[in-house]
Amino acid sequence: MFYLVASISARLRQFAGTAARAAAGATPRGALRVAAGNLLAERARWALWTPVGLGVGIAAGLAGPGLPVTVAIPLLGALGLFTAWLARRQSAWTPLAVVVLLPVIGLVLLEARIGRVEAPIIAERTGPVTLTATVVEYERHEGRFRLLLADPEVADLARAATPKRIRLSVNRPAGEGAGAVRPRPGDRVRLTAVLMPPPGPAEPGAFDFARQAYFNRLGAVGFAFGSPEIVGRDSVWSPARAVAILRDTIGERIDRALPGPPGAIASALMTGERGAIPEPVLAALRDVGLAHLLAISGLHMGLLAGALFTALRAALALVPPLALRRPIKKWAAGAALLAAAFYLAVAGAPISAQRAFLMTALVLLAILLDRRAISLRLVALAATAILVYAPESLFSAGFQMSFAAVVALVAAYEWLADPFAAVRRERGPLMRVLLYLVGVGLTTLIAGLATAPFAAFHFNHFPHYGLVANLIAVPVTGLWIMPAALAAFLAMPFGLEAWPLALMGAGIDVVIAVAVRIAAWPNATSAVAAFPDAGLAVIVAGGLWLLLWRRRWRVLGLAGPCLGLLIAAFATPPDIRVSDSGKLIALRAGDGGLLLSTRQADRFAAETWQRRDGLRDAPGRWPRAGPSVDGRLRCDRLGCTYRLNGFLVALPADERALVEDCRRADLVIVRFPIRGRCAGARVIIDGSALRRDGAHALRLGADGRIAVETVREMRGRHPWAGPR
Repeated sequence: MFYLVASISARLRQFAGTAARAAAGATPRGALRVAAGNLLAERARWALWTPVGLGVGIAAGLAGPGLPVTVAIPLLGALGLFTAWLARRQSAWTPLAVVVLLPVIGLVLLEARIGRVEAPIIAERTGPVTLTATVVEYERHEGRFRLLLADPEVADLARAATPKRIRLSVNRPAGEGAGAVRPRPGDRVRLTAVLMPPPGPAEPGAFDFARQAYFNRLGAVGFAFGSPEIVGRDSVWSPARAVAILRDTIGERIDRALPGPPGAIASALMTGERGAIPEPVLAALRDVGLAHLLAISGLHMGLLAGALFTALRAALALVPPLALRRPIKKWAAGAALLAAAFYLAVAGAPISAQRAFLMTALVLLAILLDRRAISLRLVALAATAILVYAPESLFSAGFQMSFAAVVALVAAYEWLADPFAAVRRERGPLMRVLLYLVGVGLTTLIAGLATAPFAAFHFNHFPHYGLVANLIAVPVTGLWIMPAALAAFLAMPFGLEAWPLALMGAGIDVVIAVAVRIAAWPNATSAVAAFPDAGLAVIVAGGLWLLLWRRRWRVLGLAGPCLGLLIAAFATPPDIRVSDSGKLIALRAGDGGLLLSTRQADRFAAETWQRRDGLRDAPGRWPRAGPSVDGRLRCDRLGCTYRLNGFLVALPADERALVEDCRRADLVIVRFPIRGRCAGARVIIDGSALRRDGAHALRLGADGRIAVETVREMRGRHPWAGPR
């Protein structure tokens, strides 16, 4: 163990020395010569950059303006073909040809996917209407349930304009009322519901649910009145329907055997359904860095497949004729591969599970083919496969965090392979236990550092005690909970799942207790304000450079995280926000918090704004009359005025105040359309602008400039952005 610590310390000192020498610099011509030499020396690792190149093109397509694809693809394709022609004539051009061609391929894959999933999207709020549809999924969600419906027939809506899929929230718990029966996948149900288009971002740069809905062919969301009425059964069979029925059956049996939060978490681990987990439990897990245990990933897939592989191989080894004459290791690997595929299907195949299955499958195939298992090439192959099949997954938190963790872990253990190999040669049970704990701690530290930027970017929080919580919860999950889950899966066909589920629930109780206890420690987590996409992009670029190369020039990648942190540190939140409905306005208070115009309307937008500002305290009080506490906002019965950095912002509530406000104010914000002229104001945001451009975010600069960002401007001309 001493050798391990000393070896790691020596490698870190060597790493720091290399970084210092690289920072000392050289002449530009010498630097280019060194870079070219390093690039050629690393040609064996060029393939690792394949998903990165595809991702650049996909990111440009998703985040770009979205219109001139018919122009961009031919131009980039022509450039790629030209560089490919140059590469044939002179091999030195090969890297450039690949650099150009891979983003083009990524953009083509994205556009093909956009066309393949195209489906009608409802244009505006509709209803109440009566609809009939087939149940695809039934998901409990804190006292209510949600239905994913397919093949809907909506009253007074043309078939060509009817969405392919609809998601409805039913506030009345299923099973209440006379004759109410819980719907199951494949049932045809009739409901009365209000339908709405999938909502866009709550502010420019926030999560775009409409984009996610588009790729899921979800054309409407809404809520239903009362319980659904089952009117028949869809007779068309499909593998997806069979898997959905199986998931529903497994979830129901878990509910019966293991009620409460342990049962909800067991359902999340076995079927991927997380909606029933109580919010306090979910918040505690999130605050101590244990939320990753709920996402079916390499940990769960590897434990389940590994446990079955080990148990089956051990059982076959007890039969001497088989052990001596047959390839029982390969038999066990084949059975584990089938079990992993079953788990992927039952879990609903989220992105993290897809990545985990691909890697697990390739590891098991390597055993079957007598090849090396874990490597960065395997990770690159898994990432490439997912991007080819579902390019939009690049922007999902699951894809980013899953691959960030696994790339960092594989690269780190490649680097530390020799020290760990030397320690493994030291025999003794105590040393094995100590090495296991060091491995868990080191894995948690590496994965935590790798995923921290993505957790801050997507969820705006950072847990401080994640290492402590994971040192307890990960062994409990690996040695207790997941083996019990495997036993429950195997026992279900015989109706004997109660005992394994009870054992699994006891382990889950331990994890919940750890999360609740550590979350109660002082300063267990920090809120992180939102930062620009460029900050995350620079961090990712630097991290990939650091992890994918092997030679010492990799240390240059450290500049990426440093620059990204600087971008995040100097990011400034908007001074004014306006929701797309105009019902909610947020103003920057003197203490850095927010003043909200209402606590009733657009509550999701209010929560999003608070979270993206890194705020935990309740918003300040918006005065009905008179000044706010800081004096920036002053209201009367005709409206309000707000002053910041020398700007006067008018918020008229009555059209009678509009003439004077237009004459005096620099900025006018109103919910209703302004039909006449508003000559004096530099910026006008009215009901028409909000309907056309969506939510607004404004910054009032000390230099006299007003910066306006809109959701429409940030989303570009994509199909999920609605009509222009």
